[in-house]
Amino acid sequence: MSTLSELVLAQGRSSQADVDWLHMLVGDLQLLADLAFADIVLWVPSAQEEFVAVAHARPSSAATLFYRDFIGQAIKPQWRDLVSEAFETARIVDSSSPDWYEEMPTRMRAVPVMRRVASTGTDLVPEPVAVITRHTNLSATRTPSRQELTFNDCASELFQMIASGDFPDLGAPTGPRRGAPRANDGLIRLDVDGVTTFASPNALSAFNRMGFDDELEGQSLAEVTTRLLAGKLVVDESLPLVVTGRAPWRTEVDSRGVTVSLRAIPIRHRGERIGAIVLIRDVTELRHQEQELITKDATIREIHHRVKNNLQTVASLLRIQARRTHSDEAREALTQAMRRVGAIAVVHDTLSTGVAQNVDFDEVFDRVLLLVAEVAAAHNTTAHPKKTGTFGVLPSEYATPLALALTELVTNAVEHGLAGQEGDVEVHASRSAEMLTVRVRDTGSGLPEGKVGEGLGTQIVRTLIQGELGGTIDWHTLVGSGTEVTVEIPLRWIAEV
Repeated sequence: MSTLSELVLAQGRSSQADVDWLHMLVGDLQLLADLAFADIVLWVPSAQEEFVAVAHARPSSAATLFYRDFIGQAIKPQWRDLVSEAFETARIVDSSSPDWYEEMPTRMRAVPVMRRVASTGTDLVPEPVAVITRHTNLSATRTPSRQELTFNDCASELFQMIASGDFPDLGAPTGPRRGAPRANDGLIRLDVDGVTTFASPNALSAFNRMGFDDELEGQSLAEVTTRLLAGKLVVDESLPLVVTGRAPWRTEVDSRGVTVSLRAIPIRHRGERIGAIVLIRDVTELRHQEQELITKDATIREIHHRVKNNLQTVASLLRIQARRTHSDEAREALTQAMRRVGAIAVVHDTLSTGVAQNVDFDEVFDRVLLLVAEVAAAHNTTAHPKKTGTFGVLPSEYATPLALALTELVTNAVEHGLAGQEGDVEVHASRSAEMLTVRVRDTGSGLPEGKVGEGLGTQIVRTLIQGELGGTIDWHTLVGSGTEVTVEIPLRWIAEV
């Protein structure tokens, strides 16, 4: 399915500013559906003088009318006149008689979506950028409760604000925090002075859990919150503006071990604030889970840090042992083991600095290439290492064996391909959605016939690439001189990183 931006821009009548405004509005489409107890559909005009649905929200507070999305479809003929009238007049239009949908009577309202020209000022674009339709099921009518009446009133006020360009509010946070409250989590209605005129049962229960044992209605929400936070040394500076309904912000209140998320939506009429809606949600368990994840991430990073330190200690011991040995063959074996341990330590060092168990392998390999100079110096060789292309981000279970394998290949290119001479070692990486291809090429003397697969390093590379990574590896001599090793690793079995 196409994204909202693609659907809107494909109609040929909307600008990028319109798309940005509609993105903000769609973020609250579910809130409108829950407050209105109705399905909400967002329509944008097309170049063919039609309207196309680009978003649909079903109410969680009532049964939906539409079990299939209209997204991407042209408007139905029986709705076109009402939507066209709302678009052309820039006014809210209600159906004069029940609209029948699959033998169910419905009431329909069309609301023009007006956009402000700038974040400051009251100037609007000349015509609506879209139309919202509300579809209310009339087949299950009954006497509404006080909460339903209040929710409907709040929805009507928000629809009026949408038609006048006051909603969505450009002063609202750009991205919702995790655990943002919804209408059914708890709702408080404030008047212009910040006094509670209505509190839903869930909202009252949330305040009760924080230690408030009275009725919220008739009381100043700011004063109630101040009493709950008595003795707190640190309080969110945005809290006073949220609990008085003066700013469209979010904050959290923490009292007696209970954390409650608050979101204020100022209600305006002709630009003047006349009250506010405050949405409330108990996010205590959610915040506990987040704290546990933070602790877990910190523990994992500390483990990687300690593993890196231990591996570096092992590498240092191997270096000391190599210096003390009198056998050239033993010294070479210990030096190679030291480099292998060092390559693994680089991966753990990278993992210790981030919260995700994914590695920017380009950063890892840049550090691995630094080993080339050390190897070259030990073999009276002048090597010019170069990396081209990108590896991208890889999971840690891929990064460790790949780092070790490439360390072996680069080391072999310097030790055997360029032994005692000057030359280049180039590593080229190319990545697609399904495959990572790495080519290690040197300008040395070429691959001796029958030598592939004899050494320990080659066997290690085969085991890592073919056994652990499920890839393939191929050695061949380049035309003229030098050796090229091609490694291909399938990525289709790993999650997108």
